[in-house]
Parts: sequence; structure tokens; C-alpha cells
Amino acid sequence: MATAAAAKITPRIHEVPDDLLAAIDYCYDQGWTDGLPVVPPVVDRVKAMLAADDRPPETVIALHPATGLDLSLHAAAVNAVMAGCLPDYFPVLVAGFEAMEKAEFNFHGSTASTGGSAPLLVVSGPYADAIGMNSDVNLFGPGNRPNATIGRATRLILRNVFQMIPGISDKSTQGNPGKYSFCIAERMRGNPWPALVETQGYAKGASSVTAYAGGGFCNVENHGGNTPEHILSSVADAMANYGCITLGQSVVILAPEHMGIIAAAGWSREKAQDYLFSQAKRSVDGMKSVGKFRDREYDAQHGEGASPLAEQGFIHRGMRPDDILITMGGGDAGGHSCFIPSWSRGRGSIMQHAEIRKRS
Repeated sequence: MATAAAAKITPRIHEVPDDLLAAIDYCYDQGWTDGLPVVPPVVDRVKAMLAADDRPPETVIALHPATGLDLSLHAAAVNAVMAGCLPDYFPVLVAGFEAMEKAEFNFHGSTASTGGSAPLLVVSGPYADAIGMNSDVNLFGPGNRPNATIGRATRLILRNVFQMIPGISDKSTQGNPGKYSFCIAERMRGNPWPALVETQGYAKGASSVTAYAGGGFCNVENHGGNTPEHILSSVADAMANYGCITLGQSVVILAPEHMGIIAAAGWSREKAQDYLFSQAKRSVDGMKSVGKFRDREYDAQHGEGASPLAEQGFIHRGMRPDDILITMGGGDAGGHSCFIPSWSRGRGSIMQHAEIRKRS
């Protein structure tokens, strides 16, 4: 089996008995798992994974500034095999780490802090359909191999390559289930708005991965609302609850049922962002009543862009409307959308995106 080592360590071959269960146990013994069994990374499978990218295996695709460790294509391929990925999934995983490697994502802080975030990967564009990703029923749930294994490979790399070990370097107070796997595709079937990849400025036909340091999943249920204001006010209330409100960014995934109500009224993504930002707020007095108002953090001159105190004594979630990523996902039936809060209490991590690089 090939090792799950970082790029600065020469890859090694581990000789184990020719027995599948023994090989799985060996991976456990090495501390290479997330607690669940992994696929033993035999050499042939690693080579097949690497064939999905035309760069040399030693190519470094991400750096971890705090630890000095880096991620090579080879190390990414080893962990992708262990997670159960097929080679066609590998370009998505690589793009995810190329996005997270950007400085504003705050790679170390978002993976080490008590906030317990998990990297949420949102795949946009035709490549998601090409590899069979789920953007439909049970979007965040089990049952789809690419969603589950790409997300799981992300976690295994954080653990095995960057050494973000729970209880040692990963100090999450409680963590969240997304730390096993947190990867979805944007649903374009029936989506009235431009795909995220289009808004990100990539060429026609391209696909992208957006990386977001996400907290725990928050279901937003509204089966009775029949106007955009009804639906989005429910979402805004979740965004601004005292347990979640910070200056951080937000991800909102609208169910098709909710999106249909919003689109039928002619609302654009930008109008929905404006509405959510205007409504997702709390008074300074209210923030003080629960001990969440800190002068330095919420000072009118703090941060960039519009002041969070621009509206007479109110704190908004985020700094401006485009801090809110909104798109559609999930099954046709059901008034269940979701809000995913950002990591920790401030603007510690800013979501980033990268184009999916397919082998030429």
C-alpha cells in the first residue's frame, strides 16, 4: 500500500498481508482513518487516481502555513482512494484544496479552532452531473458516492496530511457531522438563477468548487409561506438568532419549493441577498443582553465595506449582502431550506472558489 504521507515525506510502500481485512486493520493501526474503515490505498488504485490529473505526482496543490506541511497530488490521491473516490472525482477534490489554500480562507484557523467548522464544498457546473453528484433529494444526506467520498477525502487529507488531529491540533469544542463529509452539488434543474460558476466569472462550460468553513447545519422549515418575504424572513431569522449572528458569511440552500415561490415573484439572487441582509439583524441592546456585543469587533469603523452599525444600533449578519451565498438544492417536495453559519464568531474565514481542472 502507498503511504498517506505529506508531500515533504518521500512516499513509501507498506507491505501488509494479502488479506483485505488485515489491510483495513493496518490503516486503523497507522491512525489514517476518520473512525470508519477505509479502502486500502494499493499502488494501482493510487496510480489510477493520479491519472486524472496531468501534472507530476509531486506537484504541491495546498500549503498549511501553521504546520509547514504541504499537499501533493500523490498524497491527495492516496487519501482519495482511502475515502472511496473514483478517479473522475479527483479533479473536484483538487479544486477544493486549491480554493482552501487561498489566504483569505484561513486554512489553519478554520481547521484548528474551537469553532468546529467543516469545509463545505459546493460544486457548480456541468462536471457535477458528469460524475453523478447529487443536487436533489437528500442533498446533505447519505447515499451518493461522489458527494460522500469527496467530502470524506477532504477530511482524511486534513487529518493525515496536515495533521489536524481531533483533541490535539483540532480543538473543536463539539464539532459537527460535516466533519465526516460536507460536499454537495448546486442543483441547476429548474433553477431560475445563473449557476454560481457563471457568477464567479469562469468561461462558459466551466465548473467550479466553492469552499466555505461551515458550522452546523440549520434546517429552515416553512410549509405555509407563499411570498418571498415569508420564506426569506424565516431564513433571516435563523441567520440572526443569537446563537449564530456574527459578522461572518452565510450559505443558504433554498429548496425547490421555496425557490419556486421566490422566482414566481420575479426575485433575483441579488434581491434575495439584499432582503436577507436587511432582515438578518439584531439590536445592539439585544446583543449586549446576551453578552455578544464587543466594542472592538462591532465598532462602526471595524472591518471593510459597509459598517455593521450603519443602520442605527443594529448588527447585521455579515458585512454586506454579497456575504450571503444563495442557491438551490434538494428535492422537489418539502418546505425545507437550510442556513449554514460560518466558522467562529467573526470574519475568520472568507469563502473561496477554484475552477475544476480536467485532464487535457
